[in-house]
Amino acid sequence: MVALAATALLAGCSSGDKADNPLTGGKADGDSVVVGSNNFPESTLLADIYGEALKAKGVKVTYKPNIGSRETTYGLMKNGTLTMMPEFNGALLAHLDKKAAPKTLEETEKAIDAKLDSRLTLLDPAPAQSKDSVTVNAATARKYHLTDKSTIADLEDVAGDLVIGGSPEFQVRQQGLEGLKSVYGLEFESFKALDTGGPLTLAALKKNAVQVADVFTTDPNITKEKFVVLQDPKNLFGFQNVQPLVRKDALPRKGVDALNAVSARLDTKTLLELDTQVQAEKKDPLDVARAWLKSAGLV
Repeated sequence: MVALAATALLAGCSSGDKADNPLTGGKADGDSVVVGSNNFPESTLLADIYGEALKAKGVKVTYKPNIGSRETTYGLMKNGTLTMMPEFNGALLAHLDKKAAPKTLEETEKAIDAKLDSRLTLLDPAPAQSKDSVTVNAATARKYHLTDKSTIADLEDVAGDLVIGGSPEFQVRQQGLEGLKSVYGLEFESFKALDTGGPLTLAALKKNAVQVADVFTTDPNITKEKFVVLQDPKNLFGFQNVQPLVRKDALPRKGVDALNAVSARLDTKTLLELDTQVQAEKKDPLDVARAWLKSAGLV
């Protein structure tokens, strides 16, 4: 992986600023590190964690939260509107190369390096993983005798009777309907466009408006609502480690070190606990981020 240049930042915007419109404003010009997030709660939480860690080291930070899908945010990283994004390495690779099928984390990172825009790089991956999944509601699990030991392939004979829900992008992604068809041979009755593992998806699954949905594996609602996540033995959804994506020339060395220190402490159990505070207990993600960073000795 290409080493990140340790370019000093200039003084600039207040570190507490949050942009009203994430798609407006000029490029990051050295006055501030601009931390963006995709349009789902976990991405916003991770952006706050990494952003607040930067601020604790004296780096000026502004936020552009809840922008949209990777199809939008990756372009904003390339053109310099954003400086840093919390990414999920396997999902990023699927965006860059639909045919990639890495068997290890190391292969995932190598494949990303081969396709990543030359102005961008990934820092250290966290142990924490949050995967897309094929998840069924409790009623569907009972009807078809599905348990947490069941696999996606177990839907082959019944998929034609089921409605699946997810983000609009899930319909056209390899890590979505395309892969479910090509890898597992699944063709569903229909697809309902909802959101990215958010409240629309969860509500539709709970109310049986969809019987199957793309739900992140760290979502606390899986346990609460007795949803069943189906195993993925063919590894369609790959590795999904949390990993900061940054512009090479945009962070000082202390900023790189701060982000890597966060990743080193962030495991899946911790991420699920933090997600629960935000999504189930309705706490402000910025407050949750600050409290965890303090407890972890990172601020």
